[in-house]
Amino acid sequence: MFKFKSQKSKKLQKSKIEQNKDHTVDKNAFIFGLMSVFLCGIGFSIITPVIPFLVKPYISTPENQAIVVTLITSVYALFVFFAAPGLGALSDRYGRRPVLLICLLGSAIGYFVFGIGGALWVLFAGRIIDGITGGTISTIFAYFADITPREQRTKYFGWVSAVSGVGVVIGPTIGGLLAKFGYSVPMYFGAIITLLNVVYGYFFMPESLNKSNRLQKITLVRLNPFTLLMNVLNIKNLKMLLISAFLLWIPNGSLQAVFTQFTIDTFHWEPVLIGLIFSIMGVQDIVSQGFIMPKLLIKLSDSQIAILGMFSEIIGYGLIAASALFSFYPFLIVGMFIFGFGDSIFGPSFNGMVSKSVDSSEQGRIQGGSQSIQSLARIIGPIIGGQLYVSLGSASPALMGVILIAFAIPVLYKGTHVTKEIVL
Repeated sequence: MFKFKSQKSKKLQKSKIEQNKDHTVDKNAFIFGLMSVFLCGIGFSIITPVIPFLVKPYISTPENQAIVVTLITSVYALFVFFAAPGLGALSDRYGRRPVLLICLLGSAIGYFVFGIGGALWVLFAGRIIDGITGGTISTIFAYFADITPREQRTKYFGWVSAVSGVGVVIGPTIGGLLAKFGYSVPMYFGAIITLLNVVYGYFFMPESLNKSNRLQKITLVRLNPFTLLMNVLNIKNLKMLLISAFLLWIPNGSLQAVFTQFTIDTFHWEPVLIGLIFSIMGVQDIVSQGFIMPKLLIKLSDSQIAILGMFSEIIGYGLIAASALFSFYPFLIVGMFIFGFGDSIFGPSFNGMVSKSVDSSEQGRIQGGSQSIQSLARIIGPIIGGQLYVSLGSASPALMGVILIAFAIPVLYKGTHVTKEIVL
């Protein structure tokens, strides 16, 4: 009898140890993931203050310059849209490590080609190369979903956003300063730091997806972005969430595409100052994730935090529009702070809700589908924003943000209400 109890006690103890293992995070994987996010933040944001200046030599009028800048942003998103499902499926089948390294290498090549320039088509080619291997972010989120406990993912995604924020803070500032030595220099710097990340990952990055959790077979259906979109949207507890995010991402993509041109036309700013304003977003990420988000997670659910972020973005867009209407740059600075706060808390809560909707073997597919929807919004957003900017004035893209997010909030609320009913 005593022996039986002892064996039973050992089994229970072993079970508890295994459960505790499930609630721990691999330090090497976590450090590499944060390093990748940090360098991606720098690499992506370092080029933003100088794109209009690189485009300018090939454009005859300011109006055409705004259109071309938004098209360059859209073409990147277009190729991400088509490539993301395949990259997500490959990461589910062969692991996150090889896909992430290939994506980072492609980004480095894209930055280098964009920096070489020499013709407008070369600039587009650089963004296309980067877009084809543009699964970096979705793969990183799938990577973190693999290595973090389910119930703590929103917290970890918040840390990811904070570290990305540090990169975003540094990136535009460095880009603006480096632009003094030539507008292509930030592109070369972005290529170098991304290559350093590839080297670091090759030697130190552990694989996060166990072979037992990998996809057994990749079908052609999974490589079709439109099929993937339909499949993801058919998941009841995701459909409304993704639609609301789509409505939010359209003006976000527009703002990102026209912001530099907006500050040049409205306030006649130079790359250094533009870089500092972009850094506001990163500062907001650090403050929000380090001090505000942990407190919000105690008192609010993921969906409530997301809605709070959406309301903040509406206020931010309103102030950005007002800065254009009154040519008063303090409105722009305050608006960017408020918008940055909303964006910083919406992202982790949204990614947390998405990652909790499926198991480990489907993380790549869902994150790839989410990025495809985001890419679709970032294809449409810059094009619409550019046309509004030229036709109706510089305040119109921000006003579009106010309207679309006002529609997105009730959609998200309804989606989370349906999800609760399904769970119950």
